Amino acid sequence: MELIPGLPNDIGLECLTRLPHTAFSAAASVCRSWKSQISHPSFRNHRKSAGLTRRIVVMVQSQVDPNRKHGLRKYSAAPVYRLTVFEPETGNWTELPPIPGFSDGLPLFCQVAPVGFNLVVMGGLNPDNWEAGNFVFVFNFLSATWRRGPDMPGCTRSFFGCASDNEQRVFVAGGHDNEKNALRSGMVYDVAEDEWVLLPDMADERDECKGVFHCGMFYVIGGYNTLMQGQFGKSAEGFDPVTWRWGPTEGEFLGDDTCPRTCVDGGNGVMYMYQDGAVVALDRSSRMRIPSEMDSVPCLIECGGRLLAVGSVGFGKSHGVYVLDLESATWVKADVPEEYSGHVQSGCCLEV
Repeated sequence: MELIPGLPNDIGLECLTRLPHTAFSAAASVCRSWKSQISHPSFRNHRKSAGLTRRIVVMVQSQVDPNRKHGLRKYSAAPVYRLTVFEPETGNWTELPPIPGFSDGLPLFCQVAPVGFNLVVMGGLNPDNWEAGNFVFVFNFLSATWRRGPDMPGCTRSFFGCASDNEQRVFVAGGHDNEKNALRSGMVYDVAEDEWVLLPDMADERDECKGVFHCGMFYVIGGYNTLMQGQFGKSAEGFDPVTWRWGPTEGEFLGDDTCPRTCVDGGNGVMYMYQDGAVVALDRSSRMRIPSEMDSVPCLIECGGRLLAVGSVGFGKSHGVYVLDLESATWVKADVPEEYSGHVQSGCCLEV
């Protein structure tokens, strides 16, 4: 059956691959052949090889309270978070539909990870009762729908490290249980198979650690053990999915008592983080001051050779976005509509 009547199938496929990602779900509903083509794993690979994929940034962002006074934004005691989408190439901002069962706001401190055309959201605190949960939800950008994944196995886990290989798997390690005991256990979620597999334990307990997938390995950076509550360590551990083993990193990864939450892979073989008014390379090869308009950067997101720095643009003011080109070390300010200027807890980049 022809994809488009009167046209060879290779031309029909070229037409489908040129659709914007926002049109995938509508196109897939046209007929079975279009749905089969768009949902096939080779469809994304075809778009990538043709240079037609686009990078989008998904952020866990608070809703903006419209009540302001003298330029200061008022937030409720418990801000309501939603998933917003920023397209750096077009400057467009949109919002994803709410997760089923969480129409009044995302789980607080939930983690997000990109896997192909999927966004994986896991863990966090129920905004109604602040109870931690091991829930997993997956949003598919082809169908524009949510599905429930299997819960993270084991004890209830909060403030864990999380990162994906961008193609199939999401790695999780560390955090703490309901008794505030720091954890050294880990696991990996295969999105295609929809199943969890346990990892070997890390050498150290790591609460409030940061997970980064870097050069083919899953790194768990910083954090602290149960006895050192809030006193962050300097070390990191790396998990090799090929050998299925953890190993320590050489030297000290971080400075004294440094929170690792802004650590991110730069996509250029180097990891970066925000520290003392600058974006610094963890291999100490570069240090780039943030724009003077920004007070702090609580969130860094890698996006195709660029880093998005999301943070306050003045005490008590809204959050803004600056984009750092890592090759030229130059900053460009992104236009942020008022309704998308709320606090950002975390974020990730998908290539769709």
